[in-house]
Amino acid sequence: MSTISTSEISRLQTTLRRLLGAKGLSVNAPPRPGLSVELAVDGEVIGTIHRDDDEGEVSYAINIILLEEDLPPAA
Repeated sequence: MSTISTSEISRLQTTLRRLLGAKGLSVNAPPRPGLSVELAVDGEVIGTIHRDDDEGEVSYAINIILLEEDLPPAA
């Protein structure tokens, strides 16, 4: 995995907001060097974004974490 630039963070945020219809979504730079870029909704971190550069083709993988305690009660 390679580092995500500030420009990429901005472009990812714009694209994900449009694709997911989530204005409250934000893509945040890592809090410290070496950590992952964070994906948040309304300020709550819900996952991470990783960049992969394979022979000049760049892709991004999103890992979303949902805790069972955050789900609504079972029907």
